[in-house]
Amino acid sequence: MTDTKKIALVTGANKGIGLEIAKQLAEAGVTVVMGARDPRRGQTAAIALTQAGLPVEAIEIDLVRDDTIAAAAAEISARHGRLDILVNNAGIVDAEDGPPSGARVGAARKLMETNFLGTLAVTQAMLPLLRRSAAGRIVNLATTLGSLAVNGDPSSPYYEARLIGYNASKAALNMLTVQLAAELKGTAIVVNSVAPGYVKTDLTGGNGFMTPAEGARLPVRYALLGPDAPSGRFVAPDGAVSW
Repeated sequence: MTDTKKIALVTGANKGIGLEIAKQLAEAGVTVVMGARDPRRGQTAAIALTQAGLPVEAIEIDLVRDDTIAAAAAEISARHGRLDILVNNAGIVDAEDGPPSGARVGAARKLMETNFLGTLAVTQAMLPLLRRSAAGRIVNLATTLGSLAVNGDPSSPYYEARLIGYNASKAALNMLTVQLAAELKGTAIVVNSVAPGYVKTDLTGGNGFMTPAEGARLPVRYALLGPDAPSGRFVAPDGAVSW
């Protein structure tokens, strides 16, 4: 009998928004592979959800270690044979990031390596599995700070948030969404950038207006889009965001 239950991979799923995305997808009946760069933390998070009766499992995946990415793709293929949902949630900030004139170049390089190139590597590795899905969904966790239009708008509340490394890495992630959506046009896979909002997590230093559970809702909705799903969009809780 064919397994009709959806299979999802959520990167950075051991805490914060990623953990909540995994939880909410599992609550919707999806089998969730919870990716974490620290296997022990990933396993601890997965056990907690499993004990709550949710269909999850842990896997090691570090965005800057190609060996873990390849191994994760092979393991998901062996366990499940395909992937229906990829949520590219994992990402970092860096204390030495800042305005273009003063940010440490090494910090910007690290941010680009993880947030953009790491996500690109994971996406490339998982695409063969997504192509086996009847309706593949890729959700890239973006931010309004990745919008060139917003960064150039003096009236925007985000205008003063000058983090050249982080903002540029997320703008590059949006480019991945745009180009991949165009490349996959006519296939069963759709790709969207979703900005969850300003969420209280370790990434934001505990600042924000939303809980992780609230921040997970929009990414989960886009991960579960049904037939005729849009592709190549950049959205936030209050609507479309300009690229």
